[in-house]
Amino acid sequence: MKTIYLTLTLLVYFFVPSIFAEDRPNILWLTCEDTGRHLGCYEFPAAVTPVLDHLAELGMRYRFAWSNYPVCAPARTTIITGCYPASLGAEQMRSSVPLPDQIKMFPYYLRQNGYYCTNNVKEDYNVFTPNGENCWDVSSNKAHWKNRPADTPFFAVFNFTVTHESQIRNKHELRRDPENVPVPKYHPNVSEIRRDWAQYHDRITEMDTLCGVKLDELEQAGLAENTIVFFFGDHGSGMPRNKRTPLDCGLGVPFIVYFPPKFKHLAPPDYRNGIKSERLISFVDLAPTMLSLAGIEPPKNMQGLAFAGKFAAKPREFVFGFRGRMDERGDLVRSVSDGQYVYVRNYHPEIIYGSRNNYMFQTRTAQVWRELYDQKKLTPEQAFFWQLKPTEELYDLKTDHDEVVNLADSPEYRSIKTKLKSVLRENLLTIGDVHFLPEAMLHKRFSGSISYMPPYEMGHDTKQYPLEKILDAADLATERSIPADELRKLLSDTEPAVRYWGAIGILIRLADTAGADGTQPTEKTTTLFDSWRPSLQDRLNDDDVSVRLAAAESLGRYGKDSDADIAAQILLKAAQSDSPYIIWQSLEALDTFAPRCGKFAEEIRTLKGEPFKGRIAAVFDKIMQSIRNRLPNENP
Repeated sequence: MKTIYLTLTLLVYFFVPSIFAEDRPNILWLTCEDTGRHLGCYEFPAAVTPVLDHLAELGMRYRFAWSNYPVCAPARTTIITGCYPASLGAEQMRSSVPLPDQIKMFPYYLRQNGYYCTNNVKEDYNVFTPNGENCWDVSSNKAHWKNRPADTPFFAVFNFTVTHESQIRNKHELRRDPENVPVPKYHPNVSEIRRDWAQYHDRITEMDTLCGVKLDELEQAGLAENTIVFFFGDHGSGMPRNKRTPLDCGLGVPFIVYFPPKFKHLAPPDYRNGIKSERLISFVDLAPTMLSLAGIEPPKNMQGLAFAGKFAAKPREFVFGFRGRMDERGDLVRSVSDGQYVYVRNYHPEIIYGSRNNYMFQTRTAQVWRELYDQKKLTPEQAFFWQLKPTEELYDLKTDHDEVVNLADSPEYRSIKTKLKSVLRENLLTIGDVHFLPEAMLHKRFSGSISYMPPYEMGHDTKQYPLEKILDAADLATERSIPADELRKLLSDTEPAVRYWGAIGILIRLADTAGADGTQPTEKTTTLFDSWRPSLQDRLNDDDVSVRLAAAESLGRYGKDSDADIAAQILLKAAQSDSPYIIWQSLEALDTFAPRCGKFAEEIRTLKGEPFKGRIAAVFDKIMQSIRNRLPNENP
């Protein structure tokens, strides 16, 4: 009997691991940068993507997959955590916030369950784990599934950067004729822009070839039938008004998945070779889906829904988009889609979509597009990007693929708008969106708690963060039609964030009187400013610095020269803070009226950004470059 038991024990010891490895799929991700649905398998006419088209024939493509952010770092935060960065305090492009202990980057769970996890090579997550946990076995340009221990299932990521925004504007010999490349309605159809689009499509073809190399490696290793393959981009194309814009053009991505016959039991219910799935998915769903495929129940704190595997959930009805600070330029935009309609809520409509982001303006398209706007040579659809945003936008993708016909004020679409608006608000409250606090206020609040509290935990504590009340204030401030008395009530509230939104409400109304882009004050601006001057002056003494800075911006942009001088002094003082977030808010406000700051030019030019560390240091450098360029050459 003992001999039989020993024999069985040895059999289990030596053979069960390999059985388990065979029963669990390998998972391969082929990902790329800044790529919209511009592939042949998505019926795009200029596409040359034979490898990915063939993968789509073998597997299945999703018609409507959304990145949750139209820029890389927060999009990757979403992917790696299964949580919305707006919930984590990590939506700002180039920031770093701590994850609470209960939230892990999802490869951590795979590794705990025997997977070998590699990442080649981009991370860029906007978050960190306070205890220094590493979610990867290897994350480098040498990371590869082939280096795993024997009989070990793998999860491997290969990310291709050849399609990145920067690769649209570098030296390149075109393989396509720019005359034959489609140009969307929001872009001027001129030679420079056609060339950028042509180069973008060339880069996609190069990326398609690289995907083929990795798929060949898998086939040659005899692993193709044990490996589930995913392909997707990290957000829409790197062209201006795609990247950084939370519409379908900035969030819609190609998404292809292949399940080998052996693992079709893990595939989504609608999985069929070669079809286009109508199921809505978004990046927040990726983490729980990967765990589900590995037989691991996703943690309850993941905010996405698994769309495949043992723990697959019911299909979602809506996907959500977000826009926050993009490098040195702030904003707050939220969007939602049901797959046909896209609803957008702009919480800073005084900030144009085309705010002068240094990195975006390195692309020739942005430069030429802005030049044509200044020359008044654009159609209304093309000029929209450079003008003040409406509070609400609504687009019907079925009839308006380019999202240029705003239906938000159309009576026949009122019920659709109302439904999507309600769904969006419910999601913001459910996830605990902490970015309705300005960045300086957010960091002050969570780091200044009696016991240190990561933004995620603060966002789910209604005493620390009364989101519903703050969201109500933001809605009122951005509703341009509310009476002035309602706005004044916000300015006297005990909650600093409510007072901040009151100050922003004044700024929005002043901007509305100052030309299409809010930069050309009129007689109406002066009259309106005079009525608000006492309220703004009161807020210059506010207990919270973010409220003071918001009030100072209105004074600087739209007041008399004496008002601008007072505003400049307040902003300069704040710009010497030890908080990078206070400095940034000060400088961005100062940049809006830098031409009026001649007497302070020398003091401004000598500002230094010591608190800025690492990649966020570029935020200071870029905003200072803009301010210096706009200061008068000589003191008045």
